[in-house]
Amino acid sequence: MHPAIEPYDHGYMDTGDGHLVYWEVCGNPEGKPALVVHGGPGSGCRPGQRRAFDPARYRIILFDQRNCGRSLPHASDPAADLSTNTTHHLIADMERLRERLGVERWLLHGGSWGSTLILAYAEAHPERVSEIVIAGVTMTRGSEIDWLYRGVGRFLPEQWQRFRSGVPEDRRDGDLLAAYARLMSDPDPGVRARAAHEWVTWEDAVIAHEVNGKPDAYSDRPSDALQAFVRICTHYFSNAAWLEEGVLLRDAHKLAGIPGVLVHGRLDLGGPLETAWQLAQAWPDARLVVVDDAGHTGSAAMRREIGAALDGFASAAGG
Repeated sequence: MHPAIEPYDHGYMDTGDGHLVYWEVCGNPEGKPALVVHGGPGSGCRPGQRRAFDPARYRIILFDQRNCGRSLPHASDPAADLSTNTTHHLIADMERLRERLGVERWLLHGGSWGSTLILAYAEAHPERVSEIVIAGVTMTRGSEIDWLYRGVGRFLPEQWQRFRSGVPEDRRDGDLLAAYARLMSDPDPGVRARAAHEWVTWEDAVIAHEVNGKPDAYSDRPSDALQAFVRICTHYFSNAAWLEEGVLLRDAHKLAGIPGVLVHGRLDLGGPLETAWQLAQAWPDARLVVVDDAGHTGSAAMRREIGAALDGFASAAGG
């Protein structure tokens, strides 16, 4: 991790359909452009994400995806309309931001949900991507969503039963994610608060049982940020992220010529290694790095691998 830095430029981008997307730029204005694509969906970008890059060699760009972080309107407000918050809207926002900041091509870095959005953007606009560095590969396929919110319950039956019990009894044997999405749109703030609490309690349980996990990885955030996170997660995952099943893996050939590094923890309970391995098989220009002591939340060894990949791409560019 490089020293903490502050942005030298920031602002809001009007998307033209009712959204103001927050963005910031730090590091070297003449450096190699790199975009941080945060996870969640709905987590927002964090100051610590700037520190993965050498600020002397990178022009580091971060943005809060629609309805979260500092972007407006915020999803914690039940009046905020999420109908114009889809994967395809976010891809368009990334392109609009690239043009606004005068970037020809940029490196993309992120993980978890961020990796899905990175892959979707890169397959849509491969000519705009110089390199990709992903930590914790996901493609948000139906099988991956089902594993995280149902299958992994085989290892955590008590916690999963509580998660299942967080929705009305007549919904418990159906689509749990859609049921939670409905609760997060309920006009009663108490209903929304309880649903959000049960959702992050489950997310926390999965992470806490991974190596290097901690018990409050998802719930340790302010109430408005937590509400936005859960509302956006349920919105995306109950709609399969508006992606055709398996499309990112099927279209991985579009990434040909883009160098990539995929860093994945072997002990990732919520996002098994199989996904990263499958992507590496379909993307010949990508190198898969498996970190034996890491889960979804990473480890010191994983951070070193990510830093080495980012430093290596900066050096290759002559930075």
